[in-house]
Amino acid sequence: MSQNSAIVKNEAGADARSVSQRIAAHVAGLRHGALPPGTVEASRRLMLDTLACAWAGRDAPGAPEAHGLLAADGGTPEATVWGYGGKLPAASAAFLNSLFGAALDYDAVNTVHADVCVLPAALAVAERQRASGKEFLTAYALGADLASRLGGSITGQHRGWFTTSIYGVFGATAAAARLLKLDETAIAHAFGIALSQASGTQQANIEQALTKRLQSAFAARAGVFSALLASRGVTAPREAFEGRFGLFQLYQEGNPLKVLDGLGLSFALEQTNLKKYPTCACSHAALDAAFALIREHDLKPEDVSAIEVVHSPLMHRLVGAPFDPSGNPQVTAQFSVRYALASALLRRRVAIDDIQEAAVLDPAIRAITERIAVVVDEDNKSARAPATVSMQTRHGRLSRTVHEFPWSAEAPPSGEELAAKIDACFGYGGDALAPAARKTLIERVRRIEDIDDMSAFFAGVL
Repeated sequence: MSQNSAIVKNEAGADARSVSQRIAAHVAGLRHGALPPGTVEASRRLMLDTLACAWAGRDAPGAPEAHGLLAADGGTPEATVWGYGGKLPAASAAFLNSLFGAALDYDAVNTVHADVCVLPAALAVAERQRASGKEFLTAYALGADLASRLGGSITGQHRGWFTTSIYGVFGATAAAARLLKLDETAIAHAFGIALSQASGTQQANIEQALTKRLQSAFAARAGVFSALLASRGVTAPREAFEGRFGLFQLYQEGNPLKVLDGLGLSFALEQTNLKKYPTCACSHAALDAAFALIREHDLKPEDVSAIEVVHSPLMHRLVGAPFDPSGNPQVTAQFSVRYALASALLRRRVAIDDIQEAAVLDPAIRAITERIAVVVDEDNKSARAPATVSMQTRHGRLSRTVHEFPWSAEAPPSGEELAAKIDACFGYGGDALAPAARKTLIERVRRIEDIDDMSAFFAGVL
């Protein structure tokens, strides 16, 4: 153990210098039978949600271009490209499938967007290795849990890192390493390799750039690549998390001991929130507040002269900028609370169609966004809720506060609501997944543990 380790102590005085080794041992040693039933059920639900979101995002700006680039590069056909068909090397497939899953910002969120990093990596390597469904599910749960635990270990203020990618790369690495059946020592090296590739910045969110949706893809690909390099004997720092120049010292301030709390006994995967709208999660509480007022009072655009939204500084940083779709209309729509509220009032919905370029550039939208003021509540330290929306209307001033994130793990969507989202995503756009193929894929997810060879998971679907 290096003398350069950053020593972090808990109340009992125990230090965290063995964090990397303990995590590696956990990834190598956990068995499928130790997964709680709730974790298994959540894994299936999140897998289906992520696959569906990716199908709907396969033609989003940036996705066809990336697919064309990697398809032209070619390589050993190891893993399926979701929504397109055909196979590419596992790392390339993981990149593309993560990009598709993140493109519409409709994917599930915990402390980070773990699933859109981990699932593409896990499924690609499971296909490559011809793993069983149980082996795949165990690796997926391990990786998503680790990424979410890392995200939950943050202390202090966010420094501007895109935490999904800087933590998601380790979740993807864990899943890939487990499926490659690496031992504890090699897994620790895989984490050390991933440390050299951990990256991501909220500058892409703030500037509403297409690279926002690429950052999870970089993490997914790096996770696969890190595990593959470790499988070939490449060595790396063994203290990726707690070392003097490891993740917690150089990136976002955090407490590595929080990652170890209950490790292997409880799984953060179960606390993941599904998304009700294809926008940044920071807009969802405001949207629910607006919809409540619109429906309760049957409000139309001509009834509302002004709108005010009050939210937290973090929410404001991500979705509070003035509405300016001149750069990337779709990304602007996803990261503008003004646009989200304008769409809610004009169309009484915020659906996939409403983040397409024609909808975003609708002059009627612009007129409504100009009536919307955004106020920052400096005392609100939350990431997603509460948010308050007030409207000056023909009925007078109306106001509503939503205190909880819609479709949270504590108040999930009904079976009918989730089924409607899944169906809409699989059926979206040209060359949508046919109903029979949709049914087959959904059934395979539900019976994932009965599959003997994951290389055939998409057979007959694409």
